[in-house]
Amino acid sequence: MKLYIKSTACISAQKTFGDVPFLTDAHTYTKPRLDAIEPDYKPYLDPKLSRRMSRVIKMGVAAAKEALNQSGVTMPDAIITGTAYGCVEDTTVFLTRIIEQEEEMLPPTAFIQSTHNTVAAQIALMLQCHAYNNTFVHKSFSFESALMDAAMLFAEQEASTILVGGIDEITDTNYAIFDRFDTYKKGDFTNTELYATNSPGTIAGEGAAFFVLSNESSGSDIASIDAFQTVYKPANIEEAVLSFLTAHDLQLDNIDLVISGKNGDTPSDVAIDELEKGLFKNNPLIHYKHLCGEYPTASSFALWLASNIVKTGAVPAALAENKVTNSQIKRVLICTHYQNKYWSLMLVSAC
Repeated sequence: MKLYIKSTACISAQKTFGDVPFLTDAHTYTKPRLDAIEPDYKPYLDPKLSRRMSRVIKMGVAAAKEALNQSGVTMPDAIITGTAYGCVEDTTVFLTRIIEQEEEMLPPTAFIQSTHNTVAAQIALMLQCHAYNNTFVHKSFSFESALMDAAMLFAEQEASTILVGGIDEITDTNYAIFDRFDTYKKGDFTNTELYATNSPGTIAGEGAAFFVLSNESSGSDIASIDAFQTVYKPANIEEAVLSFLTAHDLQLDNIDLVISGKNGDTPSDVAIDELEKGLFKNNPLIHYKHLCGEYPTASSFALWLASNIVKTGAVPAALAENKVTNSQIKRVLICTHYQNKYWSLMLVSAC
């Protein structure tokens, strides 16, 4: 079943939110942590409510409301989100207060907002939406699980428009924890040099990307998701990719562009390097994690990117490492991974 993308909105480490040019001015970072460029939240959030919200909640709510505004949908039939980390900042605040206040007189707000489904719940509260509301916490398959849930609701004719999003944040606390395990690169470099640094580690990222999906074409959709699949610890990822394409009557020649989820971590990129040098060697190919950083739901940024590429028919110069010359991109294959364990494949086409 095709999922039609009526609109999409994204807050990321680049200028991607609102009425801005499509990645014409890529932001350069000189550290292995890419913090989201947050917008002015006043048009989306009541200032009194905003003061009580952590960053990830504000990012998620703003991206969701912007996606709805662009689609013209005022009340979705379902709200589904995917997040691996949840509201890390609120969780940290609550746990810190437990220690500092010796488990007595704890303010409840941080605890209430620390749960993983807080973003989806806040969106529903603001919209007064009493429809289906679900959050998936499946590590790096969280966003794909949200897409799968949406597809099943459409198949069961339980909804006609669904708001789907992927959200994760990086904070000082969880960055420090991951950095202890050498998850991130050391030394001086810029994010644009990510794939030239032949060393362990990647760069931290965060973001919120939301999509208004429908099971029927409206004639003004920006793209369609033709198929998607997750593969956990594949024995042979090349065979998995070929099987995925064959199942949908496609060959590599039918793919105008491959979006690769290479993240710069030399040990975990071995398999995707082999794909790029072998299976995808004749396909136009771009990377994206040097722009958004690595985080479990970064595939939502990749889907936002693919949607806008097929909408405009061209690849931004900031992404065309191998000088993609095709000016009419109609079909995109997203092939991304997280820690070489969680693999995600998506087919995105122009409408």
